[in-house]
Amino acid sequence: MAMSPCCIPVYNFLFEYDTARIVVIKSRKVGLMNRIVQLAILAYIIGWVFVWEKGYQEFDSVVSSVTIKVKGVAVTNTSDLGRRIWDVADYVIPPQEENSFFVMTNLLVTQNQKQQLCAELPDSRSHCQSDKNCTRGYVSIHSSGVQTGRCIKYNASVKTCEVFAWCPVENDTYLPKPAVLEAAENFTVLIKNNIRYPKFSFIKRNILPTINESYLKTCMFDRNTNLECPIFQLGYIVKEARSSFKDMAVQGGVMGILINWDCDLDQSASKCVPKYTFRRLDNNETHIAPGYNFRFPKYYKDANGTETRTLTKAYGIRFDVLVFGKAGKFDIIPTMINIGSGLALLGLATVVCDIIVLYFFKKKYYYREKKYKYVEEYGLVSMLCGGKK
Repeated sequence: MAMSPCCIPVYNFLFEYDTARIVVIKSRKVGLMNRIVQLAILAYIIGWVFVWEKGYQEFDSVVSSVTIKVKGVAVTNTSDLGRRIWDVADYVIPPQEENSFFVMTNLLVTQNQKQQLCAELPDSRSHCQSDKNCTRGYVSIHSSGVQTGRCIKYNASVKTCEVFAWCPVENDTYLPKPAVLEAAENFTVLIKNNIRYPKFSFIKRNILPTINESYLKTCMFDRNTNLECPIFQLGYIVKEARSSFKDMAVQGGVMGILINWDCDLDQSASKCVPKYTFRRLDNNETHIAPGYNFRFPKYYKDANGTETRTLTKAYGIRFDVLVFGKAGKFDIIPTMINIGSGLALLGLATVVCDIIVLYFFKKKYYYREKKYKYVEEYGLVSMLCGGKK
């Protein structure tokens, strides 16, 4: 039978049909290899998919709200402020934040500032020898105010450009060491965390049902002895993050309080409890713009009715409360999907063994002969392509 060359691809595409042919190979090597591959796939399906990843469960992410209450009192006695007592209204700034709170541990206070003319703080940009070194109206990003064009004495030995600013200008060259509010190490914080898994209508809080009011008034969180208490000592939080509170209090920093709510809701709800960990989030090894600080003023009028302010540069620790977690519960749909996927994956054992037997064994041509059989229908080819018998 003659066939036009152009008809061969058409014939092969339209009129060839492949069907599986079962060939039983009596070989210890091939049989053992097939069972090893099947066992590896079963171990993956059972061990990883169902046991470790809980492939029989449906999952939901946590929805959380956090409220915070800091407590503690400290007494300081400095040359600038004298003897002073500090309570929560003084050192927690602002009083409320979203999922975080700031505790002031160190400060620089510039009192009785008024808008007037005075000498700029000495630095490389403000030093001068005469009025020629100063530019009227000049302002840099580091200026305390606007230059007037005059060069005046800052002290007996140093001259700087005169500025119109809040005078006297702030001098933050020297930072108090140790920190003014080093006693903040003993302050405590109560963290109230309510969580919800909407998909499962599951609600819980970190103040567990087993905690009563008398216990809450006396407890303090400890990783070894008191894991359920929601009251934390600030010094303990920093220590758990492997940092020194005394060092951190000088320039400030950022701490993370991590609350993990990973729950298996196929078990009792009492086993769904928070796990607390603590991390320092800022880089404590950098020497460029280290720590955490900001400024805030308090305005008033003096006896002459002149607007006056006290400027405070506050250094301290910001605590970010980070809540995360997921919950899982049995559901037939992901279970059946993973079972079906696992059964389909078992077919991979046959594919792997076929490749090795048909392409890598010494008797590969013999196995191919037994594996494949070609059957052609010559009459159909002649009819479609105009060939002759």
